[in-house]
Amino acid sequence: MRAMVVRAAGEAEALQLEDVPLPALRDNDVRIRVEACGVCFHDVVTRNGVLRRGIRMPLIPGHEVSGIVESVGPRVRAFKPGDRVCTAQRRYICGFCRFCRSGRETSCDEREFLGDADLNGGYAEYVSVGDDNVAHVPAGVDLAQAAIVSCAIGTELNAIRDVAQVRPGERVLISGAGGGLGVHGLQIARGAGAQVFAVTTSPDKAERLRQWGAHEVVVCGRGEDFSAQIKELTNGEGVDVVIDNVGSVLFEPTRRSLAMGGRWIFVGQLTGDFVRLNPAQLFLRDITIRSVISTSRNQLQDALSLVQQGMVKPVINGELPLERAADAHRVLEAGQAFGRMLLRPGLREPA
Repeated sequence: MRAMVVRAAGEAEALQLEDVPLPALRDNDVRIRVEACGVCFHDVVTRNGVLRRGIRMPLIPGHEVSGIVESVGPRVRAFKPGDRVCTAQRRYICGFCRFCRSGRETSCDEREFLGDADLNGGYAEYVSVGDDNVAHVPAGVDLAQAAIVSCAIGTELNAIRDVAQVRPGERVLISGAGGGLGVHGLQIARGAGAQVFAVTTSPDKAERLRQWGAHEVVVCGRGEDFSAQIKELTNGEGVDVVIDNVGSVLFEPTRRSLAMGGRWIFVGQLTGDFVRLNPAQLFLRDITIRSVISTSRNQLQDALSLVQQGMVKPVINGELPLERAADAHRVLEAGQAFGRMLLRPGLREPA
């Protein structure tokens, strides 16, 4: 099969098109002919070496997959060849630990993140995924768009509904609002009845963010302190919840933007930078910090239902053939994508 392979960490050119064997089909695996794979910043930090934990090269990146079931392992009962499916972000979970048995399989000690190790990831014509991490795509949901439901939508649903437990009338700040996570997070926060503050580095994205549900949009340069604008927009109080899709680059302005008793939910970390913190800056203002790790099976099903009902709409920035994965990474690194980009193995460049 054709696949984009990374053999050593590097710039976008590290992604090279190769012919590799079909991924192995284990007893509980579903082998999927890939219709589309979302391009996430996780893929960028895997490729460039910023993310090291669990990474094993050579690898095929990509964990946001949709497609058609090609074959199944002998223990698979819920799926059959021809089914329309999409995946969660994991290639494997044990199914038996205390996390897996309590709906928290995102923390399974044996979890394998899809695309982080070996030649089995979504930037390919085929991928093999454990059946616990596969879901049927409902009727009426576009198969290609379904690729991004688990990560771009499900992770934000996890952060906003289940971890932050956002309530109607609360003020929610979404950082990286124009990216693949952020633009879906603001839809979910708006649907929860929140007043949504979108933060972006791109003036060109401001009006589109308002169209997608942001009540207020704050445009700031990379790493700039936007907290004064947030305080002005909230009568000096700050926001109740931050859905942090960016991480350490915006640590200080984010901290200053939180209201008394605020909840700070980490979703993304775009660089390898560390931060310095005086704990008193948090506990004297009763600020809670939590995080989310991808999407559970139940959250994926809920996210698919939201898309099927039209309550959240997948935002696709563009579609590229598989061999142009490096171009997709460059767009992400430049902050030019609004929503998610898709790689489509079935697309071919014009002759």
